[in-house]
Amino acid sequence: MSLRLTGPAFILLLMLSLSVGANPQSLIFSHVVSPDTPKEKMAAMFKSIVESKMGEKFTVVIHPNAELMNDEEAIDAVSEGRIHFAAPSVSKFDAYTKKLKVFDLPFLFSDIDAVERFQNGPVGQSLLESMKSRGIVGLGYLHNGLKQLSANKPFKLPSDLEGLSFRIMDSDVLDKQFRAIGAIPVPMAFSDVYDALGSNRIQGQENTWSNIFSKRFYEHQPYIMESNHGVLDYMVIASNGFLDSLDKSEKRKFEFAMNMAIRYGNAVAIAKSINDRNELRAMKGIKVFKPTGKEVDLWRDSMEPIWKEYELIIGEDIIKAAYSSG
Repeated sequence: MSLRLTGPAFILLLMLSLSVGANPQSLIFSHVVSPDTPKEKMAAMFKSIVESKMGEKFTVVIHPNAELMNDEEAIDAVSEGRIHFAAPSVSKFDAYTKKLKVFDLPFLFSDIDAVERFQNGPVGQSLLESMKSRGIVGLGYLHNGLKQLSANKPFKLPSDLEGLSFRIMDSDVLDKQFRAIGAIPVPMAFSDVYDALGSNRIQGQENTWSNIFSKRFYEHQPYIMESNHGVLDYMVIASNGFLDSLDKSEKRKFEFAMNMAIRYGNAVAIAKSINDRNELRAMKGIKVFKPTGKEVDLWRDSMEPIWKEYELIIGEDIIKAAYSSG
């Protein structure tokens, strides 16, 4: 026996079915830092713009503080289409492409403006597409900042750090960077650095102004060189499968939302970096040393052979483009 609905009953059933079908799709954005950081502020703005323009279709669910997964897991999850967005460090993509090792090469960029010129130029933009065959599309670069060297003793020259143990992220380029000046690289999780400095398991580290300040590394590292020798940035990535499922109008709206969010996040990051550097400079007992141009050349000369070593791995054209950005 069949049941036919007419009149008010039919209209009510139709409205219920439409409301069920109208539930917006939840898009997962995973990252590993706290809610008060430029990265989280970028993600929050992205969510706000997406939901204001396409809230009937999409909602963005942000998972900060690695509460869902760490960076390496997030890269795999984006590649496999299990989550939609992430913002890992550019140093974390080694299993997917070797080209992003360019950002680990020491003394390649003179300042953050040079980094931006490279990232916004044709070669930097092409790197956003370097993992497309693996299901990952880069949407843009987000700054953490340039790295500075710090130690528990005064130093000016590369030879002053000989024999000291320095914490590094797990990177073959960073390993060679410290071996080139006779220091001892020690791969270590970021969360372990403060205690390792306090217990003298390591005598130095490299990090951005914001990380040195917010994690209070200066309490054990009163000598800081304004070296600007490396980049600690992120690539905001998306699932290629998800992007391909969008129509042209939706893609334009997502691109607009991400471009606006990244511009905002980078402005916040640069302002925070300047503020934290000035705070450290003003602290009693903290010695911030800014090297002269000749002294920077001496440090670069010590580490520049690493560039040549990675020409075949990264691409000579990529390294030249990065260096020529200033």
